[in-house]
Amino acid sequence: MADPQQSQATSKREQTSGRGLRVMAIGGGTGLSTLLKGLKHFVSLPVERSSPTASEPSISELCAVVTVSDDGGSSGRLRKELNMLPPGDIRNCIVALSEDEALLSRLFQHRFVKGSGLEGHSFGNLFLAALTSITRDFSEAVRLSAEILLTRGHIYPATTSNIELEAVMEDGTRVRGETKITASQGRIKELVLVPPDVEPLPQTLEAIARADLISVGPGSLFTSLIPNLLVRGITDAIVTSAAVKVYVCNLMTQANESLGLTAADHIRALNHHAQVARIFDYALINRRTASPEMKAKYALEGAAQIVADLEAIEALGVCPVLGDYLEEGDVARHVTDKVSRDLLELASQAPPDRTESRQIAKVSTRR
Repeated sequence: MADPQQSQATSKREQTSGRGLRVMAIGGGTGLSTLLKGLKHFVSLPVERSSPTASEPSISELCAVVTVSDDGGSSGRLRKELNMLPPGDIRNCIVALSEDEALLSRLFQHRFVKGSGLEGHSFGNLFLAALTSITRDFSEAVRLSAEILLTRGHIYPATTSNIELEAVMEDGTRVRGETKITASQGRIKELVLVPPDVEPLPQTLEAIARADLISVGPGSLFTSLIPNLLVRGITDAIVTSAAVKVYVCNLMTQANESLGLTAADHIRALNHHAQVARIFDYALINRRTASPEMKAKYALEGAAQIVADLEAIEALGVCPVLGDYLEEGDVARHVTDKVSRDLLELASQAPPDRTESRQIAKVSTRR
């Protein structure tokens, strides 16, 4: 008699082998753009996907949902002066997905170091501001910019409404604005959007609904990840999607956002703000220990490696998948190639099942 789990796995592979995987990555800040750089290399053309020699999972559609709550730096200035959405995080994602990472990408990332009114602005932010003024539609400006840079994916702002973040701190005080929240010394208890009832783009919900894989993270817990889940309809779309849902856990805690929080605490915070019992099937957790030098550097801000409390994660109904995801440079970064491969491997397996998930996790930890 055929093994039901093996049959499910075969069915899933047959379903996606002809067209590749449809991937939706949700987040913001440096974490999302870094992940997109890794995923981009698995995006294939139709002729490549139909090749009988293709031996590893490929991506037929890559989409990203990016938070739009930044109110600092160049983005904050443009937001205030031109009454537009902050372009910075989206610019980084466009560059990350661009086909040409040389001249055009360098141009978009070029930051003016002098000039009245220009100093501190990046060319890409000004380009998006100009296109927004011409089209009178920020999402259309993003689409056109992505076309110009020949991106291997679609980028959607979480909402096109002008939003602010407001944090309710543990002592009951309220802090308004992303910049002030990240500078606050208190611990965040709750995060809300102002105004609260903003809508996502219809294209965002459609992309989530047809996805085979939905990833959230890495990124700042309260200012890059949670704001996306507070946009009306996005959480419902994620929960009802048949996709495999994966949380990519941060490597280090972050001053004024997640000091002292474990991996399970991050997942609890995401579930709580989404107002659901469970979002994720899996969580990718780093198991590599940081060097003494890297630990000392982060300790100056009170930060440390995130504790991988695996039993607590499993108690939340989420299967932890361990990997050597830490890469050290000036700061700790994810090894995006490994993260991308493990995400696609999970999406290529059978639909999420608690028993099978644990088996997959055990295989991954032996790498």
